[in-house]
Amino acid sequence: MQTVLTINAGSSSLKATLFLTGPVQEQPIVQIKLGNLLGNTRLSIKDADGSTLVEDHIDLNCDEDERHHSALDFVLNWIAENRSQYHITAFGHRIVHGGKHFLTPTLLDQKSVEHLKTLIPLAPLHQPYNTLLIDCCHALMPSLPQIGCFDTMFHASQSDLERHYALPRELTESGIQRYGFHGLSYEYIVYRLGQIRPRAEKRKTVICHLGAGASMCAVKEGKSVASSMGFTAVDGLPMGSRCGSIDPGVILYLERNYQMTPDQIEHLIYKESGWLGVSGESSDMIRLKRSNSPEAQEAIAMFAYRIALELGRLTAALGGLEQLIFTGGVGENDAELRATVCEQSAWLGIQLDTEANRSSALNINSENSSVAVWVIPTNEEAMIAHHVTEVIGA
Repeated sequence: MQTVLTINAGSSSLKATLFLTGPVQEQPIVQIKLGNLLGNTRLSIKDADGSTLVEDHIDLNCDEDERHHSALDFVLNWIAENRSQYHITAFGHRIVHGGKHFLTPTLLDQKSVEHLKTLIPLAPLHQPYNTLLIDCCHALMPSLPQIGCFDTMFHASQSDLERHYALPRELTESGIQRYGFHGLSYEYIVYRLGQIRPRAEKRKTVICHLGAGASMCAVKEGKSVASSMGFTAVDGLPMGSRCGSIDPGVILYLERNYQMTPDQIEHLIYKESGWLGVSGESSDMIRLKRSNSPEAQEAIAMFAYRIALELGRLTAALGGLEQLIFTGGVGENDAELRATVCEQSAWLGIQLDTEANRSSALNINSENSSVAVWVIPTNEEAMIAHHVTEVIGA
């Protein structure tokens, strides 16, 4: 049977998911995750029904610069030995930044990969490893097509008023503009809304993709109207270790008064800020919620407050709000945060059903709420596999 292997890489992790080709597949054949590639690598393999097949630690036995290549090689060998009835026909890659040129799923060649590498400064936490895995796939299975699916492409429908900064036009035309991210997640949620209720995807909707990487998106008629992230994925909400929106003057001040270099500032705003920076403890929301320190509680409260503020802005962009969606690891599982955000946004007519929210039900608004509120698990990998199937015509 023909299949697509989706690839989602981080700096020290690899997630590979095997799907049958065809329309959107809700259930994968198998999902393989390798974490902590730099040390004692954690291995998790789940079957189609989500049951755990393997939970172990392995030694990839390789140099640091070969860790992603070795991890992918492990994945391909495991599939060949344990799921030999499935024939991989293509790779599908989640790529965070597509810039101005990659607006649709794209069959990747050397020229396009080289262009994607020029965007690494705009997404330094993800883009280097997204492009590295393209090279690894080509080295291990050079005959297979590779399709890039971009987190920015869903937001290409936004107007110039939303996308453009108030900068000289030549800078805007050079590519300095708002792009938005987490687009594959938003695209999947729009798809699921259409399944849940007829024409629900057409309504004025704000989707909150909340996790260590977090953003929000205003969607109307199934298309992105506005989003919280901008030129890079450090903008918008405070995240696990990313600062979110910040006065540009702060960056100049750090450079002039603290003699910080661009590399030091980049490390600060991407890896030392957000929940980690405010709490001084962790970039993990579960750990923060277990902490009794006032700094940890401030980090959580700040996150909820900024979500509520952004909800007001995105509602203005939509000209009203008909439904609110929570997704992502925190959005799907943190009932207390959802309640706080909705309480701070009650002026929009949002009312929660306390018990439904506590149990993370699909629909969590009360009968008296003028805004529908949903909790919908995202599935970026399913969206990638669907796009790959479209491109290769399988």
